[in-house]
Formats: sequence, structure tokens, C-alpha cells
Amino acid sequence: MEPVKILDNIYWVGAVDYDIRDFHGYLTPKGSTYNAYLIVDEKITLIDTVKHGFEGELLSRVAKIVDPKKIDQVISNHAEMDHSGGLPEILKYIGLEKPVYASKVGVQNLGAQFQGAGLNILPVAEKLSVGQQDIHFVETRMIHWPDSMFSFLPKVGVLFSQDGFGLHLASPQRFDDEVDEKIWYPQALNYFANILTLYTDPIAKILEKAVSSGLIGQTKIICPDHGLIWRQNPSRIVELYCKWVQQKPTNKAVIVFDTMWHSTEYIARELTDALAILGVETKYQSLKNIHRSQVVTECFEAAAIIVGSPTINNQMYPSVADFLCYAKGLKFKNKIGAAFGSYGWSGESAKLIQAELTSMGYNLPSPEVRIRWVPLEKDLGPIHDLAKTVAEAIKKVV
Repeated sequence: MEPVKILDNIYWVGAVDYDIRDFHGYLTPKGSTYNAYLIVDEKITLIDTVKHGFEGELLSRVAKIVDPKKIDQVISNHAEMDHSGGLPEILKYIGLEKPVYASKVGVQNLGAQFQGAGLNILPVAEKLSVGQQDIHFVETRMIHWPDSMFSFLPKVGVLFSQDGFGLHLASPQRFDDEVDEKIWYPQALNYFANILTLYTDPIAKILEKAVSSGLIGQTKIICPDHGLIWRQNPSRIVELYCKWVQQKPTNKAVIVFDTMWHSTEYIARELTDALAILGVETKYQSLKNIHRSQVVTECFEAAAIIVGSPTINNQMYPSVADFLCYAKGLKFKNKIGAAFGSYGWSGESAKLIQAELTSMGYNLPSPEVRIRWVPLEKDLGPIHDLAKTVAEAIKKVV
């Protein structure tokens, strides 16, 4: 369990979780990391900890640098359990009297999570001395919890950004220059789309403040709590965040559906072909085969989301309802929506989808398309009309 040197006296001492595949209900096909950092100065400081069960990995790495019991203080940038779950066990080892610094809300959250653990949790001031340099603190509420904050070392330009600028990727490599962008970019987008979309407004304000205050300009290395450390080109991930918070639609439609006896699937296929012929980039997403979080990532930069379902027990298909519930919580902006479905008897599913998309604030330029039984050649007219309507609506917003 070797530590990784970032700069003189600053080390990565976190843990790698190669096996995790579900995180907050979304898929993490390449695992994740729980990044923690050690600053060796007059006061030895641990920044963030790890998920419960990985404490030994962290302590093993620290021990290669310094006796863990010599750690003087801990900073908790984010109280979520994947970063604080290991805190009680680590404090038991290094000394329960050691101070744990957090934001004011972080003090409340950690206190509530670890009642009776005997932790010495204190609120941070504007800065904290570690000896030869100071750590400056910047409150970053709702990236992505209300307790979140950045810790910054202005002397060396190192920003510890908690869940900001992170991604889920388990690998032996720790730095951005060691991993091809073709590998990390999809994971960064997946992370943003599934975790941070809901918070794009506060993130945009924090980014603007970080740029105007000179914080971003002074930053040479970004150390997030998940994934890669940005040392070669930290401005690249900042630029992506500045782009993603705008939620600008592109010439893209995502067709999301599930099917019972293939009739809804036939409609989805016909829509895919029709939209492609009209010049729209189209993604065909069957919920039988693709996890809802991967569908959401495809939806993030799309202008249109077209959702289809058969009717079962007078309702939409359960997997479709699950997707809509998940997507609704993310509160996508600037989306065009449309609904379709097949049925044998009552046919409520498409109307229910249409109503749900309306409640989500999507622009619905067309009534839902409902086709009874198996679609035939004579039924294709409404499908093609829907494709034309959606394509025209996309042209107006991209």
C-alpha cells in the first residue's frame, strides 16, 4: 500500500475500490477511489479519510511516510460516508483527542453521523496554519452537500476540491497525464451527469467566484476526493465544468424505452431511423440492456428525450417509471420531451409519460403517440410525424 507523492511533503494516501459497481444508485463500471491526502509540515495534516472498510489501506500508506499517530489534525472537506466513514476508526488509532476541522454544517453533519464516538470536531476559520504554510478554506455549499468546502494551499497552488472535479475510476494511475482522455472523459461526464446536474446553479456561482477571486488562476494541482489528480492540465476539467453547468442542448435525441412483446421496441427503432434521416444524432437506449445512469449520461447533452413504454396494469412499465423517477430528481434544463407507447387494451402508458415529462418542465411539442398491438406499415405516419416535430424543435434550440 504505497503512498503517491504529489509535491514535496504532500501525498495521496487514499484507497482504491476496484469492485464497487453501484454508487448512489448509478453504475460505476470502472470502480472508484476514495482519495485522502497527507500534508507533512510542522503540523501533520490528513485531508479527508476513506469509506469504512478501507481504513487499513489509508493507515498503511501513511505509515510509509510517517507514524500515523503523529498526525496532528484532520480536515473533513465533505461529510458524506464515502469520505468520512473511516473517520472514527482512524481517530481511534491516531488519538480521539486530535481535532477534526470541518465547515459549520460539516460539524453538524459529522456530529450527527458519529454521535457517541467521542470525536473532537471543530469549525474551521478562514485559514489554518500547518507550519510553513496556511490552508485556506472556501465554502462550496451544494458541491454537492451543504457541508462541502475546498481546502487550498496558496503557497504551492494545490486545491483539495472534495467531490468537485471528481470521477469514478479505479486504476493504479493517480494523475491525469497518466490516463488517456478517452478513458477519463466518459467517467467525468458520467459523474457530473448523475451527481451534479441538480446543482448546476450553485456550482456555476461557485465557479464564477473561484475565477473572479483568482483561486482558479492560482491553482496548479486539483486534488479531488474521487478519481484522478489534475496536475498536467487542471484547467481542462475546470473548462468542462464551466461548459456542463450551462446545460446547453446539442443536436441529439435519446430514445429511452422498455418493451414487453417488442411492439414498443418497433416504434423506438422506427423513431431512431426517422430522426437519423432528418439529421439528428440519435441514441437508442433500451432499459432492458442499459442501466438508467448510463442513459442519463447520454441524456445530459441531448436536446430531446423521447420515452416509450407498453402499458401494463394500466401503468407504464416499471423500468420506465424507474428511469423517469431517477431523471426527475436531476432536474435537467432545456429539454424537449416526447412520449410513445404500444398497448393492447387501455393504453395509459404514453399519456402517463407525457404527464410526467410535463411535470419535469420539458417542452413537449407533440401529443403522445399510441399504437395498438403490433405496429404495421399503416401505423408509421404518426411515428414519422413525431420525428419531424422533434427534429424541428431541436433546430430551434441548438
